[in-house]
Amino acid sequence: MTFIIEKVKNDEYDLSSHAHRERQEELITTAEIEQALLAGDIIERYPKDERGESCLIAAKVENKPLHVVCGKRDNRLLIITVYRPKPPIWKNYKKRTKELKSRV
Repeated sequence: MTFIIEKVKNDEYDLSSHAHRERQEELITTAEIEQALLAGDIIERYPKDERGESCLIAAKVENKPLHVVCGKRDNRLLIITVYRPKPPIWKNYKKRTKELKSRV
């Protein structure tokens, strides 16, 4: 988490084209993404992800749940995707309805 906080504070992060598209579709601001990364919790880790090691951060920003999937790429933080967690996949913003097994 230290790496993530450091990169956000130093503005050393990039949004993937997918994250940028999702951000626009769900009306998520970059300020909300930054707040989630600075104050959220890592709720899932994906050490064997084909895109490279990454994690899922969950936070409530302005009382709205927000998920950010990010990973380290070339000593920068890459925001892979962002979204607002919803049923049926999510019971609440920190707990899935079913355990994820395929990517962990």
